[in-house]
Amino acid sequence: MKLSCVIPSYKDPLIKKTVQSLLETSELETSELEIICVLDGYWIDPAYIVDDPRVRYVHLGKNRGMRGAINAGVEVARGEFLMRTDEHCLFAQGFDRKMTENCQPNWIMTARRYFLNTKKWEVMDLPYVDYEMLVIQEEKKFAGRPWRKRDMERKDIMIDETMAMQGSCWVMPHKWWDKVIGELQTEGYGPLYQDSHEMCFKAWQAGGKLMLNKNTFFAHRHRSFARTHNNGTAENKHTAENWIYSLNLWRDYYLNEIRPRWKI
Repeated sequence: MKLSCVIPSYKDPLIKKTVQSLLETSELETSELEIICVLDGYWIDPAYIVDDPRVRYVHLGKNRGMRGAINAGVEVARGEFLMRTDEHCLFAQGFDRKMTENCQPNWIMTARRYFLNTKKWEVMDLPYVDYEMLVIQEEKKFAGRPWRKRDMERKDIMIDETMAMQGSCWVMPHKWWDKVIGELQTEGYGPLYQDSHEMCFKAWQAGGKLMLNKNTFFAHRHRSFARTHNNGTAENKHTAENWIYSLNLWRDYYLNEIRPRWKI
């Protein structure tokens, strides 16, 4: 198995189109790809199930939140590489091959990000996102901010290091996950956000890199269209304390090591 794609899902009917996009654009052999849809405490409508030997559905007995769903998917993944994607994404032709062929042993790799019109299921005519700068937003949380200056300065470098990612889609070696991540932490962080920042900080501490692959792209649901997770379920709400936990945990490392390394 070359690639295991984990899709944490909570009642989003777009999961079917996302799975179909992965299958239709795949350039891996049938035996090399598995897609693991993690149903986070709900039963999927049969109309949204994709009947394909490459697709598996994992039902969690209760809602764990996005982080717990990702952990559950990784736990059963068999691939040499792991991929995580949101349940409302469209992919470029050969996305899976181009990402796995270029991802090095100590990398987390994301791709050029477009915006998806989920009603028309097409890429929107809006500027794409390449590089993102990691910042502390309003002294509340870590956030990625589009880095247009770096876009221009390094526009001809097609695989390059970047400082932040949205976290909606990435690829990394399974062994690297096992070594530096293990599983996404839910204590303190809460059930949902800041997963990409946790991953990047841990990877940097272990000598790894966050990389951007501009040779391919994915399109993620534009914020003007409805989503299902929002700030969680009644059982798993995200709170301001969860943002603060992440900020307090990594602030000194970010200020003293990461910002100076990037000369910011």
